[in-house]
Amino acid sequence: MLNTYPAASTTADAQPASNAGGVWIDLLDPTPEETARVATQYQVQVPSRESLQEIETSSRTRAEGEVLYMSMPLAIQDSARGLAPVPLGFILSPQRLVTIRYSEVHAFSNAIARLGSKSDITSTGVFAALIDGMVDYDADVLEKLSADLAAVSARAFGQPGVTPIRGKRYSHALRECVNAIGTAGERLSRIRETLLGLQRIMGFVYEMTKDGQQLPPELLTRLKTARQDVVSLVEFQSHLSGKTQFLLDAVLGFINTDQNEIFKVLTIVSVVGIPPTLIASMYGMNFHNMPELSWRWGYPYGLALIGLSILIPVIWFKRRGWW
Repeated sequence: MLNTYPAASTTADAQPASNAGGVWIDLLDPTPEETARVATQYQVQVPSRESLQEIETSSRTRAEGEVLYMSMPLAIQDSARGLAPVPLGFILSPQRLVTIRYSEVHAFSNAIARLGSKSDITSTGVFAALIDGMVDYDADVLEKLSADLAAVSARAFGQPGVTPIRGKRYSHALRECVNAIGTAGERLSRIRETLLGLQRIMGFVYEMTKDGQQLPPELLTRLKTARQDVVSLVEFQSHLSGKTQFLLDAVLGFINTDQNEIFKVLTIVSVVGIPPTLIASMYGMNFHNMPELSWRWGYPYGLALIGLSILIPVIWFKRRGWW
């Protein structure tokens, strides 16, 4: 899909001649015909999806004269392409901004809603608005993940001063905690890729400014603020990643402890059951010359011996604190 902002319905007199045809060209999952049309009309090289997915720095950021080519991964995975990250591309020039994306992006929807049919927008202004929107969205996602991890922590450790209830429901809750932690860890990893991509893009724009690239001071100020925000978000993401690892280790430790308790009970039961089994099997051999077979109190004696063989190990385990 090819969208142009300001909208095509805007009169030509409302736009400078250099901006005729649109300031922001948004390509959403473009067809080859749309890509070729934009490349021909605006004299830019529109990269393919495969080019946008390359991870080399030289492939993600480059300059050709006054035109800056930038790309980054989004915190989204495309299940149709083997869960590969969804790329996002920017082509920024003083006259216009071309964006290439293959998924809906929250920041784009907000920018489109704010721009409406304005005719005084600039390519750098739109670029800064998109960067700000993506930083704000990532911050909101990190805040939600922080709340989710706090909820997982409360479920795993219980309320302070309250002993958690053990049993089948507790084991099921621990398995759910592992699933929630894994989901949070995966989302944190994807968000980190997006934040590092934003850092790379903003750093590249600053480097181009040092090399003589003329960019509006307003853009540099907004990018400086966004850059500081991204640094703080990367630090917060690292903190959440550490918390995720801690919770995963703790929950797996609880699961191992529960399993050890089960094995301990099974071991105690098997040990307690061995002596009576030995006694019962010995007196169940039915040899002819067994004096207890003809003894009047042989049966009560056998039962008492079996009961005593059970009671002695149980008392011993109790004193040792194993049960």
